[in-house]
Amino acid sequence: MPLGKKNQCPEPKQSLQAQTEAPSLGAAQVPLTEEGAAFPSLSALIQSITEAALAAGISSVAQNSQRACSSSTAIKATPSSKSTEASSSREEGPTTLQPPPNPGSLSTEVLQNKMTELVRFLRNKYVTKEPITKAEMLASVLSEHKDHFPEVFTRACDCMETVFGIEVKEVDPPGHSYELVKLLDLTYDGMLSDDQGMPKTGLLVFILCIILVHGNSAPEEVIWEMLNSLGVHAGKNDFIYGEPRKLITEDLVQEKYLECRQVPGSDPPRYEFLWGPRARAETTKMKVLEFLARATGNEPTAFADCYEDALKDERERAEAGAGPGDG
Repeated sequence: MPLGKKNQCPEPKQSLQAQTEAPSLGAAQVPLTEEGAAFPSLSALIQSITEAALAAGISSVAQNSQRACSSSTAIKATPSSKSTEASSSREEGPTTLQPPPNPGSLSTEVLQNKMTELVRFLRNKYVTKEPITKAEMLASVLSEHKDHFPEVFTRACDCMETVFGIEVKEVDPPGHSYELVKLLDLTYDGMLSDDQGMPKTGLLVFILCIILVHGNSAPEEVIWEMLNSLGVHAGKNDFIYGEPRKLITEDLVQEKYLECRQVPGSDPPRYEFLWGPRARAETTKMKVLEFLARATGNEPTAFADCYEDALKDERERAEAGAGPGDG
């Protein structure tokens, strides 16, 4: 992607990068991989957005989500066959301390493995722009667990939205066929080419949510605190997002999705993020709020201040004759 003059946002302070050493609302919900490294999950994302909303004095929203999604580490982890072997070896061990599993349900590990496989399958389909059908997903990923397709599919769709910013849309209900589209009508996915990298729209949507719940401008330290709680740190390369500071302060700013400016009158200088002109042109506050509400299991009116602001934005767009994502 084109990179021009570097943005003037300073390097985040070391104290901000180390904030996850202390317990936080978001970090407490982040599960651990086999290597012990934290990874993003849907519940952690919701917790972090909720924390931002509460800090901004906005009406309380649901603090938990039952739909955990796979992590970037899990997506690139050992093949599922090895996980299955490990699971089998554990199942052969003593079971006297636990009741026998329900034959009609999947173990948490198998469910997570299948969801991870399906996310990988969907990601590859996004790269190749190929159509997707339920029959193909069953044959490729869930041939032995067809009865559990609804649960696995729902979790995989949640993960695609939250981590990658990609929505799975049903285009032919009778034929159970789907297409993958970027969330909220955004045209950016951050991939260098059709077969390189991972979609990065999820991080952009997350930051747009934080800015929205902070009254349309979010201090840089708040942005990094929220990202740190998800295990995303400036200067630390991420499997999905690359180097996060470059993505946020260079790529997304130069792509005009974000604006980074010095807080007026701040001494020493402090910086804040706002929606950039491209974000305002391609999506709306109401669409972002509806996504946030859906992700937290609420109605948009649960975010009272944001809802009033979004309604005002809709009225101004209508008066200006702008379309849903214009201007």
